[in-house]
Amino acid sequence: MALVATVLIPAVPDALAAGGWAPAAKATIRPGVRTYTAGAQCTANFVFRSGRTVYIGQAAHCSGTGDSSETDGCTSKSLPLGTRVKVGGVTTGTMVYNSWLTMQSHRERDPNRCAYNDFALIRLPPAAAAKVNPSVPFWGGPTGLGGALTTGAKVYSYGSSELRGDVSALSPKRGVNVGDDGNGWRHTVYTATPGVPGDSGSGFLNASGKAIGVLSTITLAPAAASNGVGDLAHELAYMRSHTNLRATLVRGTEPFRPNGGT
Repeated sequence: MALVATVLIPAVPDALAAGGWAPAAKATIRPGVRTYTAGAQCTANFVFRSGRTVYIGQAAHCSGTGDSSETDGCTSKSLPLGTRVKVGGVTTGTMVYNSWLTMQSHRERDPNRCAYNDFALIRLPPAAAAKVNPSVPFWGGPTGLGGALTTGAKVYSYGSSELRGDVSALSPKRGVNVGDDGNGWRHTVYTATPGVPGDSGSGFLNASGKAIGVLSTITLAPAAASNGVGDLAHELAYMRSHTNLRATLVRGTEPFRPNGGT
């Protein structure tokens, strides 16, 4: 079942973090914030950039118009590109990429891509750039783009589902990869606590702090209440080979902390 984002010159020289981003402790737009697409709440994964344009990622199915059982991106319907998405409660962005819509426009038939390619980009308005930090709350990072995972590899995530009742202590999640399928397109992970509706789209890090995936589904096997995580490297490669978008992952300004932090 599918789980049903003009820059002012700062007065103080150190008012911005490395790379010109807002300080992590003060940023209101960063990985883990809530996104709302036509009222459906999801969680942003990572920050991306192409030139001066800044994007935040979410799952493609966050803009889906069908029910929660419609998970095939080659047949499931979605709101169109240009759809407005509320990000972090502080700005509204525009959906400029959706893997479902892209696969349908290219008549994709590869079953692994259709099942597991679940990624979208929200372009942020220029005025929002001063509010953005690319670091993942609690964990820090990402330290770069990851790749394949071995069975038993540690994973880290941060969910913002409204079902958690704004209890921030429940947002950080750590767990393990219990297996891959789809020729590397999907990682099946088990975390404490597992991802729930509203955590959709949240990002996953590996033990080195590299971004490895996007939360997509709840699965019943091989572990009850495990989650299906789309492989981010595969999803970005598909975007670049089928569109003119060249957005790349932005590394966090905060160091990765596998034991957590503030």
